[in-house]
Order: sequence, then structure tokens, then C-alpha cells
Amino acid sequence: MTTRAVTIRTYLGTLSDYYELTKPGITFTVVASMLVGFVLGAAGTIDFGLMAHAIFGTWMIAAGTAAHNMFLERGVDGLMHRTSKRPLPDNRLEPAHVIVFSLTLIGAGLFWLLMMVNTAAGLVSLATVVIYLWAYTPLKRISALNVFVGAVPGALPVVGGWAAASGTIFEHGMWILFGIIYCWQIPHVMSIAWVCKKDYDHAGFQMLPKSDRNGWITVTWTLIPLIALLPSIYKLYTMELVSAFFLATATLTTLLFLVYGIRFAVLRSIPSAKSLMFFSFAYLPLVWILIFTDWIIF
Repeated sequence: MTTRAVTIRTYLGTLSDYYELTKPGITFTVVASMLVGFVLGAAGTIDFGLMAHAIFGTWMIAAGTAAHNMFLERGVDGLMHRTSKRPLPDNRLEPAHVIVFSLTLIGAGLFWLLMMVNTAAGLVSLATVVIYLWAYTPLKRISALNVFVGAVPGALPVVGGWAAASGTIFEHGMWILFGIIYCWQIPHVMSIAWVCKKDYDHAGFQMLPKSDRNGWITVTWTLIPLIALLPSIYKLYTMELVSAFFLATATLTTLLFLVYGIRFAVLRSIPSAKSLMFFSFAYLPLVWILIFTDWIIF
């Protein structure tokens, strides 16, 4: 292999590592959630230019936040099997370079939203960054309450999208959407924590299954938000934000999610937790697809 070929390969590998820092899957979910909030918050009149600015700004902030989270957790990531090959614990990137990369993205994204979208959207994104990086991230090593705190920044992008379209955070509909994502995240994280319990314990993370000997607390906090999803879905319909098509299909999807949750509650096993975990990966994208389909057709 020539020197030039080696140089190109190294360059592409570095680009790939920086891309991995942004946690593309999570970042995509954040942007998709923001778009759901934007579409419903626009109340039928979409400003596509404003939407494009909101997408770009949100992506930068989400990508930067993910990268900075990897910087903050580079030590514990190296202790867990599923994260030990990330760019920082695997020594493929310099921590100082990652700080510059992450903070530049966060700063640029915040500036973009404030200048090109509106103040409300910018402030919601700023709150998301602060809670995620400086409340949730350190709390993971202190208390199992991290799950409930972490669900807040996870659910705020939909509020940011609504705020981007409407310029306000004081409309009821956006907080119903917030509630749907918040309730989805808790069983999602509980199932992951159950499956990855040994990994989390080794890294010193205080996830609920660690101190829940028989699993009853874990399954209780898995089922409560799953049940709460049903009235939240119905509330969107009664507020006339969605049609009967969404109500019927999203309710069936949520009931199936609940079935997986009940199965996990009964068995409290790794296989049942994995089934719940895998369905939780699909649930939120399915609900967002149903909302977009409902918006386009009805």
C-alpha cells in the first residue's frame, strides 16, 4: 500500500471516528422528535425554510452533546464491553481535540437556533444540553434516579421543535408530546439496564436493577409509564392534533409495547428484557411515522 493510500485511509478512519462521536442513531432520533414537534406546532402552515434551519441547528447541538458525553464518560466507557471500542477509550482520538469538536458543535448549533429560528427554540436546546451533560451524566454514577432525570433532556427536542414553529413553550400539545417520549424512555432504559446489568455494575453506574434484588421496583417503573402512554396518545386525538387513524394505530402499537412490558414483569429474565428492549427501539420511530403519515394523509 502506498504512502498516499495509507494517508487517505487514516484520514477516512479519523472522519469515521468523529462521526461515531456524534452517536448518529441517537442524533437522528433527536432530529426526528424535533420535526414531530415542529409539524404539529406549525398548526398546518409549514415554513420549510424555518424547518431547515431548525433541523441544522438541532443536529449540531445533538451531535455536539453526544460527543461531549463521550468525552465525559471516556473512562467508564473503557470499562464496559459494549463501549470499550469507542474512539476515546480505544485511544483513536485525543480528548483535547474532542472537547474542541463537541463544544464547537454545541456553540454553533445554539447560535444558529437563536439567530435563524427563535429564542424559545434556542433556550430549550440549551436546557437540553445542560440537563443532559451536567445533571444526568454525573448522576448515573450516584443514583438510580438518573433514569428519570435523563428522560427530561431526551424528551425536550419535541418541545424545541414546537417552539421553533410557534415561538412559544406554553402550549398544551407540546407537553403531551413531551410526555409520550418521557414515558417511552423509562421502560426503554430499564430494559437496557436489565440486559446490560453486569456491564453497568462493572463501570460503577447506579442503574435501578443493581439494587433491585427481586426486580419488583424495576418492573413497576417499567409498567407505570407504559400504561401512561395510552391516555397520552388519546389526548393528542381529543386535542385534534391527530386523526382517528393515528389514535387506532398508535393505540395498537402501544398495547403491544405494554404486552412486552407485562411479559418482562412476569418473567424478569434476560430474554424477556431483550424482547422489550428491541421493541422499545422500534416503538418511538413507529409512533413518529404514524404521526407523519397522519399529517400527510389526513
